[in-house]
Amino acid sequence: MKAAILAIALLALQGQNPSTGIQTIPVQGNVYLLAGAGANITIQMGNEGVLLVDTGEERFAPQIVSAIRSLYPAPTEKPIFWIIDTHLDSDHTGGNDALPKLANAVTRQNVRVIAHQNVLNRMAAAPRGAEPIVPDKFWPNDAYFLPQKDLSFNGEAVVIYHVPNAHTDGDSIVLFRSSNVLSVGDIFTPGHYPVIDLQNGGSVQGLISALNRVLQITVPLKYQEAGTYVVPGHGRICDEADVVEYRDMLTIIRDRVQDMIKKGMTFDQIKAARPTRDYDTEYGSNEAFLEAVFKSLSTKK
Repeated sequence: MKAAILAIALLALQGQNPSTGIQTIPVQGNVYLLAGAGANITIQMGNEGVLLVDTGEERFAPQIVSAIRSLYPAPTEKPIFWIIDTHLDSDHTGGNDALPKLANAVTRQNVRVIAHQNVLNRMAAAPRGAEPIVPDKFWPNDAYFLPQKDLSFNGEAVVIYHVPNAHTDGDSIVLFRSSNVLSVGDIFTPGHYPVIDLQNGGSVQGLISALNRVLQITVPLKYQEAGTYVVPGHGRICDEADVVEYRDMLTIIRDRVQDMIKKGMTFDQIKAARPTRDYDTEYGSNEAFLEAVFKSLSTKK
């Protein structure tokens, strides 16, 4: 493990709350990672209050609020002002309602929940006369539809980029410019093959394009290590070199499967050929991932 990442891992052990299982991990600048709440939560904090990227599962809300408060010297309790949803999955949006209610019970501060318009569209989708797929208490109230959105909070520029048709069609990545940290949701999950959610607009080519966008934003330090830190949707904090390795893996598998499709091979034949075999030891054999790649490349444009 690289020296910089190892140092962060040691800090993680120091920041673990044994009573909740939630880890509070300093990333860089004003940015922290909360791990153990179903999905990674990125926190930017300061005198103005708290900004969250994703909110984990609803059942972890009390522990998450306790972990956030532990970052401030007692008895300070700063409110949550902003929540940014990287996509619609419930393990990333489950605390959208519960966290503000708990954290802002005294201040009554209203919270802006930002997400791409496609997140709201899919959450609110329902057949005529039926209830929405996702209850409205989890919906974003500040949807954007342009390629990016920006804001300033705690003296730092925060830039939100839409990366289309990647894990889903509503994925966002969030850059904390001064802290030099990029939070990317489930387009990048080190140690595991990505989930390509075809039903919600994901695609293998969109995922590769999203990773290339991450690489355009990140800047490494000496020997291609450290520099811009990348917080994935699940797993450890990474840097640009880790994303390069992940992007290359995905590109190679895409090309292999695409070549087999051109040769007229069926999915069963491709599965038997094991085009992911040299990566399975690192990312885990995953038939669902391979099938998603196959279907993504087989769909007529």
